[in-house]
Amino acid sequence: MSSERLTVPALIARWAGEQPDRQFLVADDATLTYGDLERATRDAAARCAANGVVKASRVGVLMPNSASWAVAALGLARIGAVVVPLSTLLRPPELEAQLRTAAVERLLVVPEFRGRHYLDDLRAISDGLVPDRAPIFDRAVPRLRAIEIWQSPPAAAPADASIADALAAAVRPADDLAIIFTSGSRGAPKGVIHTHGGALGATAAGLEARCVTRDDRLYIPMPFFWVGGFGTGLLSVLVAGATLVSEAQPEPARTLRLLQDERVTLFRGWPDQAETLAAHPAFASTDLSRLRPGSLQAVLPAPAAPGRRAGLLGMTETFGPYCGDRLDRDLPEGKEGSCGRPFAGVEVRIVDPDTGDALPAGELGEIHVRGPNLMRGICGRTRGEVFTADGFFATGDLGVLDPDGYLFFRGRRDDMFKVKGASVYPSEVEAALRAIPEVERAVVVDVVDDGITAVGALVALRPGSQCSVDELAASTRARLSAFKVPTRWTLRSADEIPTTATGKIDHDAVRRILTEPG
Repeated sequence: MSSERLTVPALIARWAGEQPDRQFLVADDATLTYGDLERATRDAAARCAANGVVKASRVGVLMPNSASWAVAALGLARIGAVVVPLSTLLRPPELEAQLRTAAVERLLVVPEFRGRHYLDDLRAISDGLVPDRAPIFDRAVPRLRAIEIWQSPPAAAPADASIADALAAAVRPADDLAIIFTSGSRGAPKGVIHTHGGALGATAAGLEARCVTRDDRLYIPMPFFWVGGFGTGLLSVLVAGATLVSEAQPEPARTLRLLQDERVTLFRGWPDQAETLAAHPAFASTDLSRLRPGSLQAVLPAPAAPGRRAGLLGMTETFGPYCGDRLDRDLPEGKEGSCGRPFAGVEVRIVDPDTGDALPAGELGEIHVRGPNLMRGICGRTRGEVFTADGFFATGDLGVLDPDGYLFFRGRRDDMFKVKGASVYPSEVEAALRAIPEVERAVVVDVVDDGITAVGALVALRPGSQCSVDELAASTRARLSAFKVPTRWTLRSADEIPTTATGKIDHDAVRRILTEPG
């Protein structure tokens, strides 16, 4: 399908016509074929339209991964409404801030998930936030007019779909599709606005590198409310015409059974998720023979050597990966450790972080990106606040672009710090720590003590591993210059590494842990 026709309703209609019986989604609550998806999203769109949702209406979705989530979100997108995925991890003040920032007008919510009672969270924001009391007028979230407990399929009879069909026919690639929240370890979350054409174009551009084809059954453990689950999961299979296998609560033994029973061919996600599966006692007896190259290395029988496969580089502002190389083959000689080359629809340049001047190939600087597959903007910010005068977005990432166009990631601009005048890039130190066989995860930050900056490391060892701080320091010293070796250490389990509500490492919390007495 050409980029001029990349919209959610056009893709749903295409696959429902060409392959109505192929599975689209296997989830905990239901399995949907593409024919099911057409019918269910049409009903959901009609239901939302009957409740006053129209093109450009901003609708929050607060649910775990499920067929219900997919039907609600794609049903909204089908009529041109703007989907606002909300994390099930948000605390009431965070939820209030995101509802306000995105100017959410209607909220679709499940009552409870993993012990979190979301109606109680809404009442904690304001007593006036009550489901099915419409219209809502509350100063806490002034744009919100209705809260609906979402059931799919609905208990009531389907609404008249004629208005929804008319709205769907008017959706264009330039229309807004979603507002997805992201944040680093510092500052407030940002509501990133993506259009149908931009988001689906970015997704399509990365399919070849990620090895996603129509015949694949893709497993993604990431939540749909992050771009990793929404873009590289749900929308990837919608663009490719493939099948997504998902679950609300990944748990190693259950996930392994799911991969086997559902004949999964691609396992993508975070590397540590695959490593956790590979370390589980049931891994050896699980039939994962259908997994093919392109999956995360830890679950493959013959993993590639470290650095030989591209490390995809992306962010919410680029709707997932914007740079890479095919994950089923080694990088060319001399390109080991790179992130591959930019995908179609993205232009990359390296600039001096201080002057903004473009740098020649081989020079380290800040990565800027530009192109039609990027975000349209950020909620509450002008275009001039988001983009440079010539249309580039300053990513805050540091990198080197070699003469052949291969991009090498060198960490975050705001994470770099100096020790005795020498520059330390946390990503480099973290990579050295992860190369130690006993280390499962590692986070490196600067720690200031009596005005002196030191390198601090929060390290999670693999289950059953025995490795002292002295041994970790010695192994790191063998890989790095002495000034880069951490001098402040804390050992914790992997699940004790703090994260933000958007799933990223909370570096300020890590810094507090490293400065705790003892």
